[in-house]
Amino acid sequence: MKIYKFLFKVLLFSTLNASLHAQNNQIKNKISEPVGINNIAYKWGAMAVTATANDTDRFRPRPTVTSRMLGLTFVAIFDAWSRYDEKAIPVYLKEVKRRPRKEQTLRNKEIAISYAAYGALCEYYYSDKELFASFMKELGLDPTNKSLDPKTPEGIGNLAAKDVIAARKGDGANQYAEEDGSNGVLYFDYTKYKPLNPVDKMNDINHWQPKNFSDGKGGKFCPPCLTPFWGKVKPVGLQSGDQFRAPPPPLVGSEQLKNEVDEVIALQANLTDENKALVEFMRDGPKSVQQAGHWLKFAQEVSVRDNHTLDQDVKMYFLNQITAMDCFIACWDTKMFYDSARPYALVHYYYGGKPINAWGGPGKGTVAMQGQEWTPFSPDTFVCPPFPSYVSGHSTISGGCAEALKLWTGSDAFGSSAELVAGAMTEPNNLGKKVILKFNTFTETANMAGISRVMGGYHIQADNIEGLKLGRNVAHAEWKFYNEHIGNKSIK
Repeated sequence: MKIYKFLFKVLLFSTLNASLHAQNNQIKNKISEPVGINNIAYKWGAMAVTATANDTDRFRPRPTVTSRMLGLTFVAIFDAWSRYDEKAIPVYLKEVKRRPRKEQTLRNKEIAISYAAYGALCEYYYSDKELFASFMKELGLDPTNKSLDPKTPEGIGNLAAKDVIAARKGDGANQYAEEDGSNGVLYFDYTKYKPLNPVDKMNDINHWQPKNFSDGKGGKFCPPCLTPFWGKVKPVGLQSGDQFRAPPPPLVGSEQLKNEVDEVIALQANLTDENKALVEFMRDGPKSVQQAGHWLKFAQEVSVRDNHTLDQDVKMYFLNQITAMDCFIACWDTKMFYDSARPYALVHYYYGGKPINAWGGPGKGTVAMQGQEWTPFSPDTFVCPPFPSYVSGHSTISGGCAEALKLWTGSDAFGSSAELVAGAMTEPNNLGKKVILKFNTFTETANMAGISRVMGGYHIQADNIEGLKLGRNVAHAEWKFYNEHIGNKSIK
């Protein structure tokens, strides 16, 4: 009997010791898991931001195209990661089975998402392939490994990138000049959009007119409408680009439009250093990462603030960037459907031959001028965005991404800030004071982005207000899509 009691005690001690050892290992693993800037998902996010800035320098700003490149990169990362998660459902990686629980390790996730990110970034940001290959080597990974073995993390990562790329060919973006009506030029306008108003003649004031920009060398050029077909691009989480199309904008003859044009003139004529700093910060340049990249950077601030793990960042960036991508599609659907005029043309129409007070150009401050001399608070090398006005892209994407981050974190609190010198981008020889912009909440940040475009003279208030609404509608649709793909059945 005594021997049985002794054996029981030994067995009990061994069981407790094993359990304690397992708990210690779990705690140790949890403590040692990289968070914030040290997790691999964050690092690939930073690499995507760098690639976007480089892309802007090479190809000029193209925010629609950028949003798709970023969005699909993070879909590939999510899809690869999903095969090492207990519940997640990939978007395009359909034929690869979920790996057994014993393989759902941090290291396997790191390898899988790295190969997915590498493959997608090389496809979409092809000019920076050497940069990406170098980063893979820094991570101790072989960039020449092209395995498609669905039982290995390298193979799963490569397959995730491959399947996203394949699924999105022919999606309306014309990335490969493959759409009917194209001419062999990547992202060519196969819809053959032609503005009602050529640069030298105003036929209908309610519609968009292209503008001449300075080339910085004494000459001028007129940029065509940027990707007018973008509303036709297949979204990721929406049913279609017109799912939440905004109502009609105010037209010439309405009291609303006249009042909103007057508001633009007044705001632009009375810009404080704080206002100028906000306009320039949201304009985001040089080395611009466009609105999608801007909100990816904001999301990365959340990662640092909250010490995110790889799992958390993969999921947050996925929601953040599919929201940005689909917001651009929805925004361009509305823009091209209504084809509305910019304040540049509207101010000239209402106040041509009439005296107004307005910003007189770099270093001149507010001066008296004739209405037809008015320009936005912008350098003459980029007078105003080359596409229709209604709705504002900044408002739409900011409204959507802010709402998505609020939903994901469960709080509107942000707590970010930025320090810059007023006028640095627009009046480098007439600098204002240093300004600290505070972004206390996600909602406030989106509202600041939107109103900055009215202050600068790029949009009227209707463009802003309806853009914010459109973005928030998109975000809630993306939130449902996101929850379906992380396996959360509680949100319908």
